[in-house]
Amino acid sequence: MLLDYLKIALQSLQKRKMRTWLTMIGIFIGIAAVVSLISLGNGLEQAVVQQFQALGADRIVVQAKGLGNGPPGANVAVPLNDNDLRAVRNTQGVQLATGRIITAIKIEFKKNQRFGYLATMPANSNERAYINSVGGYEIEQGRDLRPGEKYKVVMGNNYLTSPLLGRELKLGDTITIQGQDFQVVGFYKKVGSFQVDGTVVMNEEIEREIMHDKTTDYSIIQAAVSDPKQIDYVASSVAESLRKERRVKEGKENFTVQTTQQLLNSLKSVLNIVTYFLVAIAGISLIVGGVGITNTMYTSVLERTKDIGIMKAIGARNSDILKMFLFEAGMLGLVGGAIGVLLGIGLGKAVEFIATAALGTHLIQASFSPMLIIGALIFAFVVGALAGIMPAIRAANMSPVDALRKGR
Repeated sequence: MLLDYLKIALQSLQKRKMRTWLTMIGIFIGIAAVVSLISLGNGLEQAVVQQFQALGADRIVVQAKGLGNGPPGANVAVPLNDNDLRAVRNTQGVQLATGRIITAIKIEFKKNQRFGYLATMPANSNERAYINSVGGYEIEQGRDLRPGEKYKVVMGNNYLTSPLLGRELKLGDTITIQGQDFQVVGFYKKVGSFQVDGTVVMNEEIEREIMHDKTTDYSIIQAAVSDPKQIDYVASSVAESLRKERRVKEGKENFTVQTTQQLLNSLKSVLNIVTYFLVAIAGISLIVGGVGITNTMYTSVLERTKDIGIMKAIGARNSDILKMFLFEAGMLGLVGGAIGVLLGIGLGKAVEFIATAALGTHLIQASFSPMLIIGALIFAFVVGALAGIMPAIRAANMSPVDALRKGR
């Protein structure tokens, strides 16, 4: 019986090719948008997970609570300082801890200037090695900073490959930061993160000198634990140590302590919300497509009134007529959905290619799971069938006599 419904539905769609294509436009545009957006969202999430996994499972990040947007440490009520860093280092289970300063700066090169971010390196060699490891800092050209080295900087890959300051920079160029000249001694490899690729790195003591920073404040404290399996316990101990140091009660903290997994979960939640919001917007076209299917099916019922009368006269039941028109409406949605899936795959891959070529990063990629494809097709069929319910009910409720008389 289902094969008969399928045959009748396909024959009906073939007889009205122009109307069929116009009806499916809303469906395949909507499905294409949904498939491409979800695939890009899934791909971005997978890329982020991979980057966080590369950081390791032993990382704890401490930040002061801020009053607004900006880099870590900006607009905070009570900044992190050297006493906080000492408290973290002395916490049982912490293998290593280091503080970093991240701040906005004005960078000048000849007559060009731009605003960017500056990040510092500590003097301790073990702490520098840890920052290089978790931050993905690898030298592509030149060399890394040496401890205690003055007026030298290593720059992110964007300065090497893009004319951010009038032209691409090269080794030996002199740039000016906050009125002080610095020589470029190295460039980092591209990692696909603007925080690394667009950052200028210098030694901590020089940053405090040019920024006239007489404090011992830090923007962020990063720590590694001795046993990654105990990271949640160690993170709780770090929080307790900081509460004692800062003399604040539990629940009243002016700082945050997060593990790598907690940071990842927070970021995934944000990505999911953005993806769902965009998909909801794309779903509007599916509503438009459903309205189009409803109109088409009403027209089809009027055109086939005589056929409905004949089928009922020779024994077709109301349920048979209902299923036939529902199946036809569902096929409209399914065919439109199949076209939309193909368009969505092409659109997702196009965005991935353009992003990779333009940004030089694999962070934006499209991931098409079998469940996404199958789910999109089922959803398109269901949208079509639901849109055809009212026309199908009208066709099923026709009396044979009236249908034959009106169909003359």
